[in-house]
Amino acid sequence: MARGYFITGTDTDVGKTYVAQCLMRAFREQNYRTAGFKPVASGGRWSGDRLQNEDAELLMLQSNVKIPYELVNPYCFEPAIAPHIAAKNQNCVISLELIKSSYQQIARQSDVVIVEGAGGWKVPFNPYEGFDDVALSLATPIVLVVGLRLGCINHALLTEEAILNKGCRLVGWIGNSLEQRFVEKDENIDALKEAMKSPCIGLFDYHPNQEEEHVASQRNIESVLDYLLDFR
Repeated sequence: MARGYFITGTDTDVGKTYVAQCLMRAFREQNYRTAGFKPVASGGRWSGDRLQNEDAELLMLQSNVKIPYELVNPYCFEPAIAPHIAAKNQNCVISLELIKSSYQQIARQSDVVIVEGAGGWKVPFNPYEGFDDVALSLATPIVLVVGLRLGCINHALLTEEAILNKGCRLVGWIGNSLEQRFVEKDENIDALKEAMKSPCIGLFDYHPNQEEEHVASQRNIESVLDYLLDFR
């Protein structure tokens, strides 16, 4: 069975997909059969006769395993709103068992599966379950993406506490710079390193249109990959 890693974040738009892509690219370049999994996504667009989500498509671009879209993203909703609201509006009940089955089918064909949540850690997808239940059910170690901006310390500490209280294994956190004008970034990183129970395993700058930043992140990702492979 494949190694799996669950990518969660302190909020929406903190760079989960970017980090997931970097991890997948790095695993792929080390000749691991690598696949992505986006179990639930909102904000889909029609492609032919089905809805597809951009984040799921980006994960598929980094995969070197041929997996059909329906397995990579079993639940996709058109409006870019909270998944449980989108599902309710479509009279759809999101099933944790179907998510587990899809993951297991992907894992049987892969060495590494990168699972990306939606929004933050506690986002629900039905009245009783949420993405934290997905992570616990899949028994995958967690990588927490911390969006480095004002308020990140509180968000990171609360998310870490919730992950640990859930009984999940937290590999560590990755700080992802989101705002160039965040002048106290280094001070916030130092505070996070001191306050967090889990280690900082990487620091990224998210500037997808700048090749120099992309290369720098790729250098950084190699040490992250080593840490993930050593984690037990």
